Amino acid sequence: MNEIQAGTLYIVSTPIGNLEDITYRAVKILSGVDLIAAEDTRTTLVLLRHFNIIKPLISYYSYNEARRTPELIEKLASGTTIALVSDAGTPGISDPAYRVIRAALDHKIPVVAIPGPAAFLPALVVSGLPIDRFVFEGFLPVKKGRKTKLAHMALEERTIVLYESPHRILRTLADLRTVLGEREVSVSRELTKKFEEVVRGTLTEAHSYFSSKTIKGEFVVVVAGTSGPQPEQTET
Repeated sequence: MNEIQAGTLYIVSTPIGNLEDITYRAVKILSGVDLIAAEDTRTTLVLLRHFNIIKPLISYYSYNEARRTPELIEKLASGTTIALVSDAGTPGISDPAYRVIRAALDHKIPVVAIPGPAAFLPALVVSGLPIDRFVFEGFLPVKKGRKTKLAHMALEERTIVLYESPHRILRTLADLRTVLGEREVSVSRELTKKFEEVVRGTLTEAHSYFSSKTIKGEFVVVVAGTSGPQPEQTET
């Protein structure tokens, strides 16, 4: 099971920040495949150089995946071993991967996942909110469908996990407060990196905190479900 098999697509999880979080198996697979398909070849090259891995790279990202997928399938069908990686974390989790995975399975090509880091899991674990049942929503729509998505989330009883960019975190926290009402929230920033930060409190408190800061880094927002822990209401 540990040997690299010809014509196999390996979905390889890579560190979300701290390079020491890579697994021995991920290093072995990246070192042994014929080709690495990367969301950003420059980012992946930094990782490969750190572990002294020299392999051919090909780009595979959201804007070229439709065109690139048939090419990768053709290579796999001919016996080429390919590792697919995203910029960080697990491919397919709010990153390109689904299209080529689906195509590989449709062509009876083996697909093997090499598990490892994903930003939403550590953020969920340290949130202090219930983790026995949760729903991962990825990034909220920027425009079309945003209000509908938020309205559905307002009825969600499970803990809710979102990704957000530094450019939209304040808007998202404000929208969550408006549609979901006051909820407990945990906002994680730059997980595993030098300036890792976790802010816990209410949606209002989190919005106020980040409004006073220079916002940098990627965010994971964990919000209490409608039946989860709620802030105490102050009578007026």
